[in-house]
Amino acid sequence: MQERQIFVTIVVFSWKGPTVPHFLKHLRSANFKHVDSDIVLFPYIAKNRKPILMRKILIILGAALFVLVADLAIMPSTRYVFKALIYQKPDIYDGDIFPKAVVASWGKGQDIPQSKMPEKPLPDSLLKQLDSYRTTAFIVVKDSSVHYEHYFLDGGRDSLSNAFSATKSIVSLLIGSAISDGAIHSVDDPISTYLPELKGNELGAVRISDLLSMSSGIKWDEGYSSLFAPVTRAYYGTNLRGQMLALTTKEAPGRIFEYQSCNTQLLAMVLEGATHVSLAQYASQKLWKPLGAVRSAFWSLDAKGGMPKAYCCFYATARDFARVGLLVLNHGKSKSSETLVDSTYIARMVLPDTLLVDENGKQVNFYGYQWWLIRYKGHQVYYARGILGQYIFVVPSENMVVVRLGHERSKLRTEHHPNDIFSYLEAAFEIINN
Repeated sequence: MQERQIFVTIVVFSWKGPTVPHFLKHLRSANFKHVDSDIVLFPYIAKNRKPILMRKILIILGAALFVLVADLAIMPSTRYVFKALIYQKPDIYDGDIFPKAVVASWGKGQDIPQSKMPEKPLPDSLLKQLDSYRTTAFIVVKDSSVHYEHYFLDGGRDSLSNAFSATKSIVSLLIGSAISDGAIHSVDDPISTYLPELKGNELGAVRISDLLSMSSGIKWDEGYSSLFAPVTRAYYGTNLRGQMLALTTKEAPGRIFEYQSCNTQLLAMVLEGATHVSLAQYASQKLWKPLGAVRSAFWSLDAKGGMPKAYCCFYATARDFARVGLLVLNHGKSKSSETLVDSTYIARMVLPDTLLVDENGKQVNFYGYQWWLIRYKGHQVYYARGILGQYIFVVPSENMVVVRLGHERSKLRTEHHPNDIFSYLEAAFEIINN
């Protein structure tokens, strides 16, 4: 019932011109309990089974839908709604519904070696936990070799899965690489240094470090449930750059932590402005090829030849995601000891900014530069995470990286952390302790 009520509300809001009162008059004549300019009490339809009345209501709603479609088709800013209605919830294999930019590998990468220790099966209790959130891949790498690797459901060794917001952590590494290259001078630089179109306004004064630490003070709603939410428009829309440049601030930056995807998207724009190459090209040159990735990855774009969705949509294999974790574990160095990201940036990236407070006024001890932080059974853990349970865990004390990909994650949280992460960490420690 709730979805139907929302639908009619959208129709009323989207209807243009003098026909609105006429439409509402018809609804009132159909004996609705309550109708006004923005609310229709739709549950009445389910209670009234009279065929004539139902036919009348369906005709009215059909006409309303026709006008809604025409209305949205005329307005470029709302065309993305069609795609959102068609595909509804994002999926880890959404890559084929958007244009893409390839993040090229060498084609003959150095595979992560298999451990010489025999792999032992997980207890049924832990396997059930992996299964309960529709896991597609689970890999444990310790001491630079694979100790456990299994694929489930529609996952496979060569499957390219969306990392969703774990992509943010990759963008942070690219910022570190650009600093190492000298393309970016400092995280303290205002973003207008690299985005001259923002010079002279409050958004341009936001520092790179404010974006990295999710404390930009930008006006942005991170809600995922509305067709007209900024994140929905960013995911299905075709003008990310324009959407970002139109943002405004609501408070001074560098004070309050607020998780916002726009921060990472602006970081990508800074990278492109600083390096003068596309984000996909830079990621290939400075990250994917030097890491020895076996398969090329790709980034979803907002339009053909357009802007990469840097806040979400990086697709790669589970093994190649493990390489990202190994880079962090090895303080910014590749397997061949080449420095891809300076170790001082890595160290800062995995430190919380304790000067920040969250929305409840509590000190931020759970987030660094686009990486989440937690202590698990006395072990410091850094991790990248995506909305459907995409995780790259780095556990320095055990020289371990864990990758979990899948279709779901827990809706419950312990403080700022989804509860399913504890199942994956428990499973990983069970594997290495065996």
